[in-house]
Order: sequence, then structure tokens, then C-alpha cells
Amino acid sequence: MRGEQYLTRDSQFQHVYDNGRSWAGREVVVRAAPNGLDITRYGFAVSRRVGNAVVRNRVKRRLREVMRQAALRTGWDIVVIARNPAALADYQGLKQTVEGLLIKAHIIVGENEGVGSGTN
Repeated sequence: MRGEQYLTRDSQFQHVYDNGRSWAGREVVVRAAPNGLDITRYGFAVSRRVGNAVVRNRVKRRLREVMRQAALRTGWDIVVIARNPAALADYQGLKQTVEGLLIKAHIIVGENEGVGSGTN
């Protein structure tokens, strides 16, 4: 089903905020909580402080592509929260920041592990 990898409900975001851990970078903050499912879901929070609608949507498109290309472990709910510097960051800068935080969080699959291994 298309879109099942996204967090869509306020209750799903609230679960991550209440039960997850966070890792912060200059452009973004990554919050993650185990979800007990066979999929990893993610969502984005981009405040009006980041910029106008055009800027916020550009940031969300770039973050969506970073997450789509990342080899994520299964069983996680992830919220990527954009900070003000994300508005000025290019795609490569956002990618490096997000992937670095996901590595710190042990959510990206390592080189010698299979995708979807589910180990933490």
C-alpha cells in the first residue's frame, strides 16, 4: 500500500515524542521510537519559523528523498524535525546530517548487515 511508510496521525507523532529518543544536528533533530511493526515509518515536522510555504515544502521534499534512500532498519517510527538552518541547506548537507544522526541512533543498516534485520 502506498504511503504506509509515513506517520500520518497526530497520535503516531505523539507516541514518538513521548516514548522516543532524540539526536540533534545543526539542521534537523531526529526522534525515534520502536513501533513493534515489520515496517519503519517516518514523518516530518517543519515549523513556520523555517520559512514560508515554498521553503517548508522544499525542505520536506529533500528530507523525504533522504529518508527514501536510506537503508533503515525495520520496526521504528521516526520524526525528522527541521530547524531554521534547514531552509538554507542544500540536499547534500541535509543528507549528511540526517544520515549521521540515523547512524548515531543505530537505525541505518550497517555495511555487513542485511536490510530489515531488525536488530538494534
